[in-house]
This record gives sequence, C-alpha cells and structure tokens, in this order.
Amino acid sequence: MTRSIRCELFVIGSGMAGMAAALFAAGRGINTVQAGMSSELAYASGLLDLMAVHPVRESRIWGDPWAGIDALIRDIPDHPYAHIEKADIRQALDEFMAFLNSAGLPYKADTDHNSRVITSVGTVKPTYCVPGSIWNVVRALQEKQPCLLVDFRGLKGFSARQIKEMLRENWPNLRTARFSFPSHAPELYTEHMARELEKPEICKKLAEKIFPYVEDARVVGLPAVLGITRTEEVVSNMEKFLNVPVFEIPTMPPSVPGMRLKRIFETGLPKLGVKPLLQQKVRYVKSSKSTGDLIFEVGPSDSRTTVCAKGVILASGRFFGKGLHSDRNSVYETIFNLPVHQPDTRSLWHRKDLFDTRGHLISRAGLETDEFLRPLDKSGGPAYDTLFAAGSVLAHQDWMRMKCGAGLAIATASHAVNSFLKIKSSLS
Repeated sequence: MTRSIRCELFVIGSGMAGMAAALFAAGRGINTVQAGMSSELAYASGLLDLMAVHPVRESRIWGDPWAGIDALIRDIPDHPYAHIEKADIRQALDEFMAFLNSAGLPYKADTDHNSRVITSVGTVKPTYCVPGSIWNVVRALQEKQPCLLVDFRGLKGFSARQIKEMLRENWPNLRTARFSFPSHAPELYTEHMARELEKPEICKKLAEKIFPYVEDARVVGLPAVLGITRTEEVVSNMEKFLNVPVFEIPTMPPSVPGMRLKRIFETGLPKLGVKPLLQQKVRYVKSSKSTGDLIFEVGPSDSRTTVCAKGVILASGRFFGKGLHSDRNSVYETIFNLPVHQPDTRSLWHRKDLFDTRGHLISRAGLETDEFLRPLDKSGGPAYDTLFAAGSVLAHQDWMRMKCGAGLAIATASHAVNSFLKIKSSLS
C-alpha cells in the first residue's frame, strides 16, 4: 500500500539538526514533513555546546563562545558558522530554548559566556546552554561549595568517588556516598531509574536515604536520573526533601537528558503541525521536470509513503546517523549521492596517533555548500535549487573536538529554513 504526501518542506533527519529544522519551519508556518531513522538524541548529554575549543591542536578553551566563533571563522573561513551572522545564531538559540522552556524542559545560559559543568568521568566541560536540572552545578563549581556526590550500587559507568578524585584540585569540598536504589534491581539502567523516581513514594524513599549524609553540604549532585517526563517536579521534590539545591550529572549514553530532548520533540513537533515519518528510511527518487519538486519514497515497500516537496533540508548526520557511508576507498552521501569533501586517499583519513591533538581529517569530511547552505555538485554550483543541508553532514567542521555540535546543528537548521524561504520567494 502506498500513500502520497505533498508538502512545502521535507526535513530528512531526526537528530538535533533535523528536529531544529522542523521546529523552525513549523514556527514560520511552513507545511513540513519530517522523516528519519533512529534519532541520535538519546545518546546526547543534553548539554548544548556553541563553541568552546579552537584551535583544536592547541586545545584552547574559550570562555566567550562568540569571540571563539570570530577566531574560528578567521582561521577556517569554510566552517559552516561563516555563512551565518552571529545575531542569527543568537536568534536561533533563543527560539530553540523558548520551545524547550514552553514544553516544560527549561534550559539556562549565560548569554555571553560558556558555563562550566562536570561530567561523569570527573572532567570539567565548557558548554553554552544547560538543562535546568544541571544548572546548579555551575555556581557550586565556581564557588567550590561543599557538595555531596551520590552514586548507586549497580549503576555502571558512574562513580562518585572517581569524580571526586578527578576534581580534587578544582573542587576540594566534595564528599561521596553510595546507596542502593529503592527498586532493589541487581543492575540499574538510567531510564528505568528516571521513570521510577517520577513516583513520589520512590523519590521520597531515596531522599530519606540521602538526607542523613547531607550534613554541611550546600548542594547535592546525582546522576541524571531525576525523571523523564516530569523532571522539574522530581527535582523540586528532591530539593524539598533534602533542604538543599540538587544538580544532575550527565551519565554515559544512552543519556536521560538526551531522552528528554527526544521525547519533547517527538511529542511537541506534531502539535505544531509537523507530519512525522520517523523510524523510516528515505530514498530519493527524482526531480519533477514540470514543477521542480523533489520526490522521495519513505518506508518499507509494503507501507511506502511518497513525499513530494518544494524544498528539502538534509540533516541526515554523518556515519552514525547514516547520512554518510564509507567503503575501503571513499566516503559517500547516502541519499542524493552528492560529492563529499574528504581526504584524497583513505591513508589520510586518520593520523598515526589516535589522540593526535590536531584531530583526524576524516572528522571534517562532509558536504560543501554555498552561502545558502545548498550542497554543491561536482561543477561547484548548487546541486538543486531548493536542497539545503544542516548539522554534522556539513564539511569543514569537527564538532566533537571543537565543542560546537548543538550550536552548529541549531544555527545551520535555522539558516537552512530561512534560505528556503528566500530561494522559494525568488523562484516564484
């Protein structure tokens, strides 16, 4: 059985860039369909990085992300940020955060500075937008407040003692305590713990275990398990029971803060009018000669959907998101077979030292675009008038080492949507 859908804009991808593009398109009244395979959001820390490290080879950390972006663009003029005005980046972040806040998942930021949070391995990480459930660590770390760090028997990959040891010089006033989780499961999983803590009686039982250990602590840190759908309520209840502020520490993936983002978008975007075709593979078919529309087949053969769109935003990600694929010789774009900027030979993909501070050239592979973020064909012109790209599929950026992943995704998604409106207007 096959059905057909016509839309103005087709967003391919369900990661950060895809969700942001669908959000911005819906906010501008654009009839939007979104499709994509499994979302990478569940593996995200929930922290929204804008710009923190440049040059990568020097590991220079920027307290002011906007100054960092200026330096980045001077040194790497082909970086995707170079196509976007800083005022537009700010606007995109504000719009993104406003949606999260309205959906009950508040985020906070110091608009002109990165904030410092701690990770599950005890490192200090600079980031820009911080979930409200994590925000209390920013001040606590800055002031080195007496703090109790909590972990749980059976929860793998999270050790309060390790965090304390790693932070000894940066934060000496740390104590640790380990507890059995109230559900008494022999092996704990963060999603299960988060859902259990949404039950007031479970939250209270845990707080009663922790309270005798608070003593002189002015703040309590826990792994990020304080609810998925009612995080504000769980945090508030825990703070009321303990009589001190609490903060979460993102765990190893899959991460509860990432699951929260995924849920907010998957439930919130359809309410804004976005038509979702998630967990479905997309295959490009053709371009209509009469209308210029791009036509796709989405999903398996027995329940296929044909999507006919005026414009497309390709936010399919890199290798993990399957936007790019490699064989023993080259890297390929998987939907349109677009040219991919990449090292000349496979031997140049990686440096000899895995931990080379310069990073690896393969990490900057991706699609080159014009100023409207339209992917280029082999001749150097736009491959299609109304095809745009956003997020990690773009070339000339190493988002993981530069600590700019979320900012890159959100800013380029916004720019791609705005570019679609401009190009559409010029063609009509």
